[in-house]
Amino acid sequence: MPDTPINARRKTSSELRSSRWFGPADLRSFGHRSRIAQMGYAPEDWQGRPCIAILNTWSDINPCHAHFKYRVEDVKRGIFQAGGFPIELPAISLSENFVKPTTMMYRNMLAMEAEELLRCHPADGVVLMGGCDKTTPGLLLGATSMNIPAIFLPAGPMLRGNWHGEVLGSGSDSWKYWDELRAGKITDEDWLAVEGGITRSYGTCMTMGTASTMTAIAEAVGMVLPGGSSMLAADSGHIRLASETGRRVVDMVWEDLTPSRIQTRPAFENAIAVAMAMGCSSNAIIHLIAMARRAGQDIGLADFERYSRRVPVIGNVRPSGNQYLMEDFYLRVRDLLRISVHAARWKVCILLVS
Repeated sequence: MPDTPINARRKTSSELRSSRWFGPADLRSFGHRSRIAQMGYAPEDWQGRPCIAILNTWSDINPCHAHFKYRVEDVKRGIFQAGGFPIELPAISLSENFVKPTTMMYRNMLAMEAEELLRCHPADGVVLMGGCDKTTPGLLLGATSMNIPAIFLPAGPMLRGNWHGEVLGSGSDSWKYWDELRAGKITDEDWLAVEGGITRSYGTCMTMGTASTMTAIAEAVGMVLPGGSSMLAADSGHIRLASETGRRVVDMVWEDLTPSRIQTRPAFENAIAVAMAMGCSSNAIIHLIAMARRAGQDIGLADFERYSRRVPVIGNVRPSGNQYLMEDFYLRVRDLLRISVHAARWKVCILLVS
């Protein structure tokens, strides 16, 4: 997340939004307190603690988010460690693979659901769990409108595919070998082997498609912990990222670090530069403009045109590149983090246009 000025004065527990539900000595709050006790919670669990919503877009038919069923417990652990009180709220799961005719029809539905889930519940802050193409912009659009402290946890890319020792990438190699099959260059048995080897773990597409593009943009804007956007779904680091995200959002509540303070025009310009440098999905234009406008920033096609002429593509990641996949990208980022030059990862894009 960017260096955002933190208020010198931190919130008190009486200023928490959730205190409106639990604090007053009236019949309405009596109902809230008695009903939360009905679920087995004692006052020590929630009293004076930030109530953190976790919007979880897991479902049985979303392979990109298959691990969220378990990863949400790691988020909760982090929230508890930092002194918060987690409440998991399920949200619509937009699986790019299975939702027909297109998930784009439902992006704004997710945005509305995210906003209203946060508005109608005693949420002081929120962890947004997404990653599959339309879930990232959908969740961020809703959280931006609600404007309570929010942080995004990306699902992370899957492991790279494999067929007879050859690296396979989502989408691009599916079409490649489908054409090979139609041309008689591979057999039906080969095609079935490709089908079985191209998806080796849960997680989003391991190419620089819309999923990885949008999580990178979310990080560049400042809504993801540093390095989190490329963390592999199957890596143990993703578990630690989930807990760290839970811990961080509790502090964000006390700091009143809301999306409106993070999502400035320079933040969105940085995201455009990052997108251009990575060879992003063309869907980034649609979603990033929507995210910026929702945040009150006048970002448009002219900004993409300006940055595209000044920022070279420096990421050789399929499909715009011809060699690497997100697993390679992640390992490179991890190395940068280890030598403490992570800030240069995004700032290099600023330098390219200065």
